[in-house]
Amino acid sequence: MTAFYWGDEIDKKNANCHRCENEWSKKKTSPVGSFNHNQFGLYDMAGNVWQWVEDCYNEDYNGAPINGTAWTTGECEKRVVRGGSWYYYPEDPRSAYRYGDKKDDRNYNTGFRVARDLTP
Repeated sequence: MTAFYWGDEIDKKNANCHRCENEWSKKKTSPVGSFNHNQFGLYDMAGNVWQWVEDCYNEDYNGAPINGTAWTTGECEKRVVRGGSWYYYPEDPRSAYRYGDKKDDRNYNTGFRVARDLTP
């Protein structure tokens, strides 16, 4: 297991974050597709903007759903935020890093990804 989906080191070729030393680093968001996609074909999963997700925030994973559904118990006034942003440090886009943010918070470096279930 590695810290990021591409390996253990972050640099200007992999993500947009503060100290990533690319043209957008600590200045603004980068255009979609500026970096390589992950193994699922998804772009910008690390850095650029924090991604607000459906799960209620919990300190750890004890009692978390194991079937892929959202965690709907815990500190539900906060939601899990993942992925780091252009304004924050290179440690934040690590796959394991997350924090809880108020669900009605709005700012310049948090977004969300539209997703849907596909039927076979």
